[in-house]
Amino acid sequence: MAATAQVSAESPGAGVSEFFINREVNLLKFYWRVLELARDSNIPLLERFRFLIISSSILDEFFEIRVSRLKEQIALDVGLAAPDEMKPVEVFRLVSAEAHKLIDEQYRVLNEEMFPALELEGIRVRKREAFTPRQAEWVRDYFRQEVLPVLTPVGLDPAHPFPRIVNKSLNFIVSLEGKD
Repeated sequence: MAATAQVSAESPGAGVSEFFINREVNLLKFYWRVLELARDSNIPLLERFRFLIISSSILDEFFEIRVSRLKEQIALDVGLAAPDEMKPVEVFRLVSAEAHKLIDEQYRVLNEEMFPALELEGIRVRKREAFTPRQAEWVRDYFRQEVLPVLTPVGLDPAHPFPRIVNKSLNFIVSLEGKD
């Protein structure tokens, strides 16, 4: 039997909010499904790892676009409710709680499922604390010879415009104080 909603003549959309699904909440449900593919032992291990990476990447994009829009609406006190009648602050709270659960699960899958499965296949991801002195020296030398030369220092002061920071790039801001 099909569900029907009675709509009053004075407010055309009243009473139908239960028929709408919040877009942001629905996207998070999709991200959970992507993460579930990373947990599926019927899928080859490296494909599962790709699904874990995809899960993380799309969540990053979700925050860059969707959550930033919500925060902007909250800051501007745009109280417009979506068709589901949820206000931006309500959606933000719900999304924040659900995203934290999703991120916790991503880390749990990585550390408790993926790394042990990779190790069974002979692929070990070693933590820095487990490096031998020789390995630590190799990493330090590699950084000094290969990475450090391509780092680009940029001065930020009134005479220099703020540099272009490329999305998904690694950037550090270090504040220095002193006489020179």
